[in-house]
Amino acid sequence: MKTYTESIILILLVTQLFRVYVAHSATDNGFDLSKSLVPASEIFSGGPPKDGIPALTDPKFIPATNADWLNDDDRVLGVYLNGIAKAYPLNIMNWHEIVNDTFSNRYVLVTYCPLCFSGMAFDPVINGERYLFGVSGLLYNSDVLLYDRKTESLWSQIMSRAITGKYFGRKLEVIPLENTTWRDWQRKHPGTLVLSRDTGYVRNYGKDPYQEYRQSPEIMFPVRFRAVGYHPKELVLGITIENQAKAYPVSELSRTDGFISDRIAGQNIYISFNEKEMTGRILDSMCKPLPATKLFWFAWYTFYPDTEVFKANTLNKQSVENPCGS
Repeated sequence: MKTYTESIILILLVTQLFRVYVAHSATDNGFDLSKSLVPASEIFSGGPPKDGIPALTDPKFIPATNADWLNDDDRVLGVYLNGIAKAYPLNIMNWHEIVNDTFSNRYVLVTYCPLCFSGMAFDPVINGERYLFGVSGLLYNSDVLLYDRKTESLWSQIMSRAITGKYFGRKLEVIPLENTTWRDWQRKHPGTLVLSRDTGYVRNYGKDPYQEYRQSPEIMFPVRFRAVGYHPKELVLGITIENQAKAYPVSELSRTDGFISDRIAGQNIYISFNEKEMTGRILDSMCKPLPATKLFWFAWYTFYPDTEVFKANTLNKQSVENPCGS
């Protein structure tokens, strides 16, 4: 049985170790987490160090006709802007996660988190200046934390917001992006460019390191809210309008005729879904794409636990006349 003195020494030792741990935690991967929009205790290392996953800057692109290594069913992130279409194959994005790119005179930041299956594009211009972004190696709610190379502020991809640093609390403008098949994207944009595998890095772009993870119900890192109602890896199309969030699960959209209307925050919207390609878009009342995100259900729910969820009519297929074309 420990003496009183021994107990006091043990308590002091544990306290000191805790202080060392907290001090170490406050600079994970070299980032200062002492002032954070989210609890610093919920920010975890994903394993790689800062820039251990190398972002691409001013990357090379090839014509679609030269991308013979892409199969019809391969997934790509597609961005169409300023009359230019570009495809970012997931078998490249798995290894880089961030592409600092340019569309004519418009800068674009394309991001992908394999753990959440979330592809999102942003305008990286802040106060009139282009910011370049890298991969921090840190995660919040299992989602990649980006960092800008000028101020080293950390930015949550799904929140689209800086959670530490000079730009604490600031949001990036989201640019519409599609997560679809190469077949579908090429059909819509036959003149598309494709991110080249000539990245300057030696990676096995023919191997998908996340294939087993996507098929498993397990989540690798802690999240604040555990999703209910659907399989954690159920794919959903998520959108926020004026702080109102809504999710459109693929299993529900599959029970529709592929085109429905809805209303969020007083705005009329359309949802277009292609079951064969497992892809969807959310459009405004003028049929212009809105910045929706396709991702795993668990990822959407942990960031938006108060989200509404679209439920299809289980008796009859739900549909509406499509004024937007294909």
